[in-house]
Amino acid sequence: MKKHTLTEGSMVLGLISFIMPLILGQFLQQLYNVADAWVVGNFADNASFAAVSSGGNLSFLIVGFFMGLSTGAGVIIARFYGAKDEENLRKAIHTTVLFGIVASILMTILTTMLIPKILILMKTPESVLPLSIEYFHIYCLGISTIIMYNMFMAIMRALGDSIRPLIFLCVSSVINIGLDLFLVAVFKMGVYGAALATVIAQGISAFLCFITMQRGEERLRIHLNQLRIHGKILQKIVMQGLPAGIQYSALSIGNLVVQSHVNSFGEYAMAGLGAHAKIEGFVFIPIMSVSTALATFVSQNIGAKQWDRMKKGTILSLGVTIILAQCLGFVLYHAEPIFIRFFTDSPESIRYGAMFATRVTFFYFALSFTHAASGIMQGMSRSMTAMVTMLSSWCIIRILYVTIALKIRHEFSLICWAYPITWCITTAIFLTVLIRAFRKPQELIAA
Repeated sequence: MKKHTLTEGSMVLGLISFIMPLILGQFLQQLYNVADAWVVGNFADNASFAAVSSGGNLSFLIVGFFMGLSTGAGVIIARFYGAKDEENLRKAIHTTVLFGIVASILMTILTTMLIPKILILMKTPESVLPLSIEYFHIYCLGISTIIMYNMFMAIMRALGDSIRPLIFLCVSSVINIGLDLFLVAVFKMGVYGAALATVIAQGISAFLCFITMQRGEERLRIHLNQLRIHGKILQKIVMQGLPAGIQYSALSIGNLVVQSHVNSFGEYAMAGLGAHAKIEGFVFIPIMSVSTALATFVSQNIGAKQWDRMKKGTILSLGVTIILAQCLGFVLYHAEPIFIRFFTDSPESIRYGAMFATRVTFFYFALSFTHAASGIMQGMSRSMTAMVTMLSSWCIIRILYVTIALKIRHEFSLICWAYPITWCITTAIFLTVLIRAFRKPQELIAA
């Protein structure tokens, strides 16, 4: 199967062929969450739906850190690949895999112990708390499947292969939906069944990635006798990925604080905002796909010293994702109540979800620019800049705003404005940083 290095040939065709599988993959990934929420929402009660649908921020807190680290690993691997440095490429792949294994063991232990305490701190209503604990207990026991899947995906994408991970995700998505229906609708296992279905399906994705890497090109193969931590390469991965991991986790912490305030409005607010999050996840598909692709595209072209190609590709990608995200925002503005009924028929839950949508959808241009710019800076080895900016705005400012605003007036609409405000602040900062970086792109090779 032909792979694109993104450094030669048609830039537009190369980007499209790389991004489209990512978009389809993100779509299938979103089906994991939607399938859980839809099945629970239609075959269990509202409390069960609130438990599953409101858990997105907490699950992203768990996984987001390792998504950032895997992104950092992918950037380093892509840099070696673009520079045709086969020896360091092999070392980076084996270091990434072993690091993922060790991290999986540690995270299984930590999350299983801490999640119940975190759910209590989030002021989860008593009607929802036992179900949330049950859901995350299974989810955390299977966290290793999710971590390793992200590591394998980062390796394959860094080498320009976004097709085969997509195929594996198709298979596991079908299995996830089938297991959801089987365990929740037929056997009435509720949130326990929904979590079990997700873990099993994600594990299948990770296993398929591993088997394919073992049967593919020599550079992709993982040799057990070569699994070791190469200090200098791990340092590069951590220096590149740690800021992104902290960034993702910090964003989740900010959103968890916001979620705790949402919880104070009751389970209908939780269900309404949870349903909106599932719908909004489809808007994130092109946004996150372009962000992921840009990290690889920028890193490979810096490694190959293709400065003009790097600048043209990033500008084109930014323009397309902004226009597309805003168009999707207009659709949600008008059709949000219809989409929410797909998950719940509670009028009060629908009211909360629609209220949130009318406040945020006009600002999706800023949301899309922020994520795309973050991907560009990761590819430029400017993850620290992205982290500090996102941490300051999406975490600290967002928490301060919500906490102060709700003390003045306890209204749900005030929570909604926390997101557009912080998106716009971050957009202004990132735009300034990118303009400066594009003026002297040759300096990026030093990173």
